[in-house]
Amino acid sequence: MSYCLNPDCKQPKNVDRTKFCQSCGSKLLLQERYRAIKPIGEGGFGRTFLGVDSSDPSEPRCVIKQFSPAKVNPNPVQQATQSFQKEADCLKKLGDNPQIPALLTSFTQDNYQYLVQEFIEGENLAEELKQEGPFTETKIGILLHDLLPVLKLSHDAKVIHRDIKPENIIRRATDGKLVLVDWGAAKSVTGTSMINTGTSIGSPAYVAPEQAKGKAVFASDLYSLGVTCIHLMTQVSPFELFNDTEDTWIWRQYLNNNSVSDRLGSILDKMLERATNRRYSSADDVLKAWEHLNLALDTFRGQEKPVTVQISADCQY
Repeated sequence: MSYCLNPDCKQPKNVDRTKFCQSCGSKLLLQERYRAIKPIGEGGFGRTFLGVDSSDPSEPRCVIKQFSPAKVNPNPVQQATQSFQKEADCLKKLGDNPQIPALLTSFTQDNYQYLVQEFIEGENLAEELKQEGPFTETKIGILLHDLLPVLKLSHDAKVIHRDIKPENIIRRATDGKLVLVDWGAAKSVTGTSMINTGTSIGSPAYVAPEQAKGKAVFASDLYSLGVTCIHLMTQVSPFELFNDTEDTWIWRQYLNNNSVSDRLGSILDKMLERATNRRYSSADDVLKAWEHLNLALDTFRGQEKPVTVQISADCQY
């Protein structure tokens, strides 16, 4: 099937291989090669589609992001356009990394902006949590081992992700590796932008206090990763894992029959510090603490049951 990318099309579904929409007449191929198959997400500034690259005989899947200025009020259009371009710039800056979706191209066609990214087959961790229940310490150990180097790479390139949460972490079906997706909220920082107040962005349940005030730093990603970990271990909303009256995290109360060692717990507690001067300042600091505590990945993998990964075409970026 081919899916028309005209937001005003009344019947966007078309027969495969058709070059023009049978309903509105719009061109179905982007840059004469990328064809949308089905919508997989929609936000305030655009839509996301599963697509294929028809220039390759094997028609590999891809993710097509469309920015739709007609769908938003005039005032935020410039800001949204800049945000869309920032995602392309950040992915270019991060280069080729197997745990970050590759940017295939970005362009403008028929007055719409597009990003085309690598499609990651697999399920995100929110889906995995729903199907398999709370993560064990072993699975959390593997998660940290897989993602901390990705954050180190990102932060070394002066890029803050700003939206780390289970929905944005996909376990790749081919090898079980974790891939950090949706860099639309990412911020490329300079010396001055680190101290200037910006716009609050990110998912409220996972965002660090300073980021909520528009002052995201590299440690803000570590906080969000820590919140992600305790949510995955408890299957409880992060809002319920923090006691506002006592101004403290109470996530251990929700572990039930799950357990966490003092050594892993201490690392998570420091990632979750609300004051940045008490939190780990870099992914490298967490990695060093990890090595110091001798939490070996090989030991974890030897203890844990193999992770079952189901291929899904509905992963949202």
